Amino acid sequence: MSVDASRLLAWYDERKRDLPWRRTPIDPYRVWISEIMLQQTRVDTVIGYYERFLARFPTVNALANARLDDVLALWSGLGYYARARNLHRAAQRIRDEHAGRFPDDANAVRALPGIGDYTAGAVLSIAFGRREALVDGNVIRVLARVRALAGNPKESRLKNACWDLARALVPAKRPGDFNQALMELGATVCTPRSPRCGECPISRACSAREQGRAEEIPATPPKAKRPHRRVDCAVIARGDRVLLVRRPDEGLLGGLWELPSAPKRGRGGATLPEAIADALGLAVSVGRRAASVEHAFSHFDLTLDAFACEASGEVRDAAGLWVARENLAAYGMGAAMRRVLEISASGGNRAKRACRREKHALISASGGNRAKRACRREKHALISASAPSSPRREARPSKGTSRSRRRPPASGKRRPRTAARRLRRPRSSP
Repeated sequence: MSVDASRLLAWYDERKRDLPWRRTPIDPYRVWISEIMLQQTRVDTVIGYYERFLARFPTVNALANARLDDVLALWSGLGYYARARNLHRAAQRIRDEHAGRFPDDANAVRALPGIGDYTAGAVLSIAFGRREALVDGNVIRVLARVRALAGNPKESRLKNACWDLARALVPAKRPGDFNQALMELGATVCTPRSPRCGECPISRACSAREQGRAEEIPATPPKAKRPHRRVDCAVIARGDRVLLVRRPDEGLLGGLWELPSAPKRGRGGATLPEAIADALGLAVSVGRRAASVEHAFSHFDLTLDAFACEASGEVRDAAGLWVARENLAAYGMGAAMRRVLEISASGGNRAKRACRREKHALISASGGNRAKRACRREKHALISASAPSSPRREARPSKGTSRSRRRPPASGKRRPRTAARRLRRPRSSP
């Protein structure tokens, strides 16, 4: 049985979520920004970034004329930073080659940096009403169940079958709404676990439901073992300024700013002095640990240990940049690096709050045992970061308590129980 587009569209008109990029009038620039942000990112996370981004860059030309640093700073924390770099490059192409107007030609759209078949289909169908299909994770799940297609969503065979089916199903009338309806259905009803088939407007056409296999389709991809990387970084301060370096433009966190860093080899950040001397020309002595942060990337876990360091000499030929702490928010950084800077600059009173935040995030991501360990590490790092440099004075015993009562006798023998202590001993129940 074929999918009834009219039933799906009627359901969408009634049940769709009120999202800022769906509000009229439809603007291709805003559709484009939203679709790029929504790649690999949850809707509730994107909304705030989307609104701040458009407030700062309301048009293609505003984005094209901006500094890349400003774009990356607004993107900080959203992840997958190549998306931001490609947005900036594409905006400059639109400004220079299309007079600042987002093109409505399919070939011209697909030629823009960072735009593939999915994004092109979304912009062309939603903003321009073109009969173009799109396929994302939600659409794959819906169509795989409709046709009871075998395979897991990461296999090209299943992806290609879903693209063929999507192109055949998209109607000439309201293609953009049809595409959004498929995605909305996958996000809210046809979910990976416990799909609500009774609420589905196209359940009559669903082969997986008819076979009683809705939860089995599509197959779950096998979980790969996640590697764990450890990196040391140096907090080098001169007055109220901190030394930052820029990552290469390509690769992980490309173009972002960070503290001078090196992969961990051995204990105590032993490779930091060599790495910093080689990259920046500074002689560095590594001090106490100032912060420790754990962060989950899409394909590995990271532990970032920061050490307070002293440096002598001058930075070599603009290899680094001294930035006032009050201006750090203007520089694009990864979420873990920004958290390290916040923690290293804060006092011990913030330890508990930071620990709770880290604990809650890790509990939701990976379970309680890992959260407790990370919480303890972060708490100890924060307390040591805020401790005074002079030796701590030994706390005085509380009034009425002698030192001998808190310490065992030198001989190791137990002290005889005094009358007062015998009186305090609870009586056993009869």
